[in-house]
Amino acid sequence: MSESWLDSLNGPQREAVTHGAGPLLVVAGAGTGKTRTLACRVAWLIESGVPPDRILLLTFTRRAAAEMIHRADQLTGRRTTTHVWGGTFHAVAHRLLRFHGQALGLPPGFSVIDAADAADLLNLTRNDLGLAKKDRRFPRKETLQAIYSRTVNSTDKLTDILTRHWPWCEEYADPLRDLFDAFTRRKRERNVLDYDDLLLLWRELHALSGAGDEVAERFDHVLVDEYQDTNALQAEILLGLRRENHNIMVVGDDAQSIYSFRAATVRNILDFPKQFPGTHIVTLEQNYRSTEPILAASNAVMAPARERFTKNLWSQRPSEQKPVLYTCMDEAEQCRLVCERILAHLEMGTLLRKQAVLFRAGHHSDQLEVELTRCKIPFHKYGGLKFVEAAHVKDLLALLRILENPYDELSWFRVLLLIEGIGPKSARRIMEALGVHRAPGQSSPAGAVADGSARSPWRCLAEESLKVPPAAREMFGQLRTTLLQCVGMPTAPAEEDDDLTRPTTRGTSVAAQIEKLRQFYEPIVQARYDNWVIRLRDIEQLEQIAARYRSRNRFIADLTLDPPASTADLAGPPLIDEDYLILSTIHSAKGCEWDVVHIIHAADGMIPSDMATENEAGVDEERRLFYVAMTRARDMLYIYFPLRYYHRRVYLSDAHSYAQLTRFLPSEIHSLLELRTCPAASIPRRPTPHIDLDELDRRLKHRWRE
Repeated sequence: MSESWLDSLNGPQREAVTHGAGPLLVVAGAGTGKTRTLACRVAWLIESGVPPDRILLLTFTRRAAAEMIHRADQLTGRRTTTHVWGGTFHAVAHRLLRFHGQALGLPPGFSVIDAADAADLLNLTRNDLGLAKKDRRFPRKETLQAIYSRTVNSTDKLTDILTRHWPWCEEYADPLRDLFDAFTRRKRERNVLDYDDLLLLWRELHALSGAGDEVAERFDHVLVDEYQDTNALQAEILLGLRRENHNIMVVGDDAQSIYSFRAATVRNILDFPKQFPGTHIVTLEQNYRSTEPILAASNAVMAPARERFTKNLWSQRPSEQKPVLYTCMDEAEQCRLVCERILAHLEMGTLLRKQAVLFRAGHHSDQLEVELTRCKIPFHKYGGLKFVEAAHVKDLLALLRILENPYDELSWFRVLLLIEGIGPKSARRIMEALGVHRAPGQSSPAGAVADGSARSPWRCLAEESLKVPPAAREMFGQLRTTLLQCVGMPTAPAEEDDDLTRPTTRGTSVAAQIEKLRQFYEPIVQARYDNWVIRLRDIEQLEQIAARYRSRNRFIADLTLDPPASTADLAGPPLIDEDYLILSTIHSAKGCEWDVVHIIHAADGMIPSDMATENEAGVDEERRLFYVAMTRARDMLYIYFPLRYYHRRVYLSDAHSYAQLTRFLPSEIHSLLELRTCPAASIPRRPTPHIDLDELDRRLKHRWRE
C-alpha cells in the first residue's frame, strides 16, 4: 500500500483512518479535516482488500458522498471506488427497498413523495374525515406533517411530542391518531411512500430473519458522516445493520448538533459508546481553518455545556488579533458599522464573497439588507424556493408519478385540477371512475367502476367511457392520449382480450416521455403563469437530465430524494463586478467557512432565541449554534451587540426593548475578546436648541390671563 497520502495525515487522523475491526467514533471538531479523514478511510479499506461494493458510506447529501468517493478515487488511483454504496439515509433506504421491499409486502412499483406532497395528502385525509369542518381551529397541513414526521423519526409517543413541541395541539391527540391511521392506510392503498416511510421500512427490514440478515451481511464496513445530526430512528437502523458485524465508523461533533427541529438528537453521538460496547474514540482537535484567538474564544463558549466530549481546538495559525465584540447603540448603528467593516476589509483585499454576515433567524437581516443596498454592496442571501417546490416542476413530477404508479391519488388530483373545467368534485368523480382509489390487486375496491370489475386505471382510461365536464373534454382527451402514449398503450378502445393492466414503456425513453408531457403541459403553463418561458426552460432542463436515465423510477426517486437546490429566473443585466457578500442563517452556514465573519444581534432573545430557552436542552443547542457561527471564521471574527432594538414579543405590545448581551459571552471570557464601542462620531446627534425661558413664560401667560 502506498504510504504517501497516509503521511500527509496528522496523528489522530491516521489513527482513525487505519483503525481495524470494531466500532469507531471520531469526534471531529470544526475545521479538523473530517471529510479528508472519511475519504482516506474509504481509500484505506479498499487498499486493504475490502471490495468497494461491501462499503456503505452514509452522508447528508449525495454530493457529499460523491465528493468523498471522488477523493478516495484520487488517493487509490482506481475507478473501483465508484462501486461504493454512497448516499443519504433516504436514498440508500430507497435502493434497499427496491431490492427487498417485497419481503415487507411492498409492491415493486411504489413511488416516493416529498414532504410537501405528504402534507397535501394529509390535508386530503383531514378533509375526508371532516376534521376541517370543526367549529374550532384544527392544525393546518404543514403542522400535521411536522407532527407526524417527528413522531416517526424521534420514536417518541404522540402525547409526549405534543406536550413538548405543540402544546396547543394536545387536545387534538385523539383526532390526530385517527388522522395518522387513515393517512398511513391511504399511502399503502395508493402504493406511495413518504420520506419517513423510507426510514421506517428500512428499520423494519432488519427485523426480518431472511431479508434483514441479507441486508446486514451485504456490507463489511459502514461509515456515517455528521452523526450528531441523526435522529433516533436512524440510530436504530444502524443498530439493526450492525447487529452481528460491528465494523462501523461514525464521524461527528457533538458541539455542532443544531438540528433538533428536524428530530435530530445529540444523544446519538453521546450514547454511541454505550450502544456499541468496545468503541474506540479518536478526537480530532487540530483545526486547519481558524486562527488561535478565534479558537480560544470558541472553546470558552462551549466549555459550560452540560454534556459533551471534551476537546479543545487548536491551530498552528497564530495571530495577535482577537475576535472583536462591538457594542452598538441600536440596530441602525449595527447595520452602519457592519457595512463600514465590510468595506474596510474589501479595501484591504478581502473580497466580498470571502465575507459573511450570520444571524439566528432570517428576518434578523431585514434592516441590514436595506443598508447594504444603500451602500451599493451586492449580496446573496441563502434560501429561496427549492427546485422541486416550484409549481411547474411539481406538476410535471405528478404526471411522471402517474405513469409510474397509476394509483397515485395525489398526483391524479393535482393533474386533473390543471384542466380548465375540472374542479375538486369532478376530479374525485373521475378518479373513482378510473379506480384510482383501489389498491393494486384489490378485487372489490370502495371506488371501483360501475360493473364492479377490478380493471386497472389504464384500462379504464383507454375505454373512453369517462364522463368529464363539457368544458374539459378537449384537454382531458389530450391528457388521456398523452398518458397512454407514454406507457405504450393504444389510444383506441381495446379488444376484450387485450392485456392493458401492465403497460410497457419499451422503446420510449424517459426524456421522450417528458417531451410528450411537456407538449401537453405547455398551453397550461402559458395560461397560468406570466413567466411561462422561464418555467418551460426548467422542464426542458429536466428533459436533458432525464436523458442520462434508463429508468423512469430512478429518475423520479433521484429528483425527489436529492433535488437541485433552486429554480432561478432568467439572467439579469451582467454584473461587471461579480463579487457579492454572503448573508446566511447560522443553520445554513454549517459546513461553510469565510475569511471574515460578522455575527449580528448577539443579544439574549436573539442568540439564544427566546423561543428556545424553555429548558436547558434548548439553551445548550443555542450555545452550539453560536459556536458553529464563531468557528466559520478563518481570519477575523466580529460580533455585534445592539443595546437597543425593536422586537415585538407579544402582539400589540411595545416593541422597543433594551437588550442584554448574549449569555454565551459572560464577563469571564471577555479577556479573549477585543471590546469596542461604536465611535461617538458615527452616532447622529441633533443640535441642542437654545431655549429662551422669558419668551416661553410670555407665551404661556395667555393660558390664565386671557
